[in-house]
Amino acid sequence: MVGPLGWAASTLNDMAQLQRTVTQDDTALAVGSGDVEVLGTPVVVAWLEAATCAALELAEGETSVGTEVCVRHLAPSVVGAVVTATAEVTERAGRVVTFSVHATDGDTRVAEGTITRAVVDRTRFLDRLPPPDSTV
Repeated sequence: MVGPLGWAASTLNDMAQLQRTVTQDDTALAVGSGDVEVLGTPVVVAWLEAATCAALELAEGETSVGTEVCVRHLAPSVVGAVVTATAEVTERAGRVVTFSVHATDGDTRVAEGTITRAVVDRTRFLDRLPPPDSTV
């Protein structure tokens, strides 16, 4: 199965895994979160969020928005490493869904934590946004 952004993906019973190969564009140096050429923390968090999105089955007209991220980046991954991001639903409270997340590089746990998302009506959510400032 192909997941978000063309990543290799698998989804099963409130769980999803996405695989991505670390590129130069994914490094801390490239994204401005450090000065080394290893997987940047903002990138691994984005990959974990993508896994949470893949794990959700949404009705027509629904989307989900991130509300809380608590992730520890535990180990570096070099350019060329294949990282697997996994998200599993651990709690549902109405429209709020909490996930246990982790990322691995082979047998090494790269990151772990929790991410919470809220399921919302896409149109109502977008209608509440202020119009873009046309003077910018």
